[in-house]
Amino acid sequence: MKKILISLSLGIAVLLSACGAQEDSPVEESNQNGDNEMDHAKMGHTSSREVPEGLKEAENPVYEVGSNAIITEAHMQGMKGKEATIVGAYNTSTYSVSYTPTDGGERVEDHKWVIHEEIDKAGDKPYQPGDEVTLNASHMEGMKGATAEIDSVEQTTVYMVDFTTENGEEVKNHKWVVESELSPIE
Repeated sequence: MKKILISLSLGIAVLLSACGAQEDSPVEESNQNGDNEMDHAKMGHTSSREVPEGLKEAENPVYEVGSNAIITEAHMQGMKGKEATIVGAYNTSTYSVSYTPTDGGERVEDHKWVIHEEIDKAGDKPYQPGDEVTLNASHMEGMKGATAEIDSVEQTTVYMVDFTTENGEEVKNHKWVVESELSPIE
């Protein structure tokens, strides 16, 4: 009986927290658990399927749109090891960035990922580590318009994915997962 009550209580808590999430709400990152996952409670799990202007679809991605793969990294709690459905595949430069949110929040370190097309006045050439840029991305609260430092750059295929977290919450159009963060389903 005690197990049933605990399970029921947890289920209600999850349901109530999901009801408070906004469909297109921004994302906020926390690295308190030391494994670079985002704070699951602050994530806006469903986002727009829109992509930045000029982003080119990948011609021959390893993971085709409509196929499934396993997510091998965690940008947020409940993500690692989950099966994802590929809803978009694009070739671009991808950046890990650090910035102070425009809303006065705590500095965000090593946010993965912002793509070249989400940087204000991005030219044709990729940025380099140490470059300072202005973000047009709105993955997280206070991100759009923030001045950021490029931590790392990778030319790769990025994917937009749908998946279900370990607590059963559906995440739609998660932006972005790089190719090296996916593996085939065995």
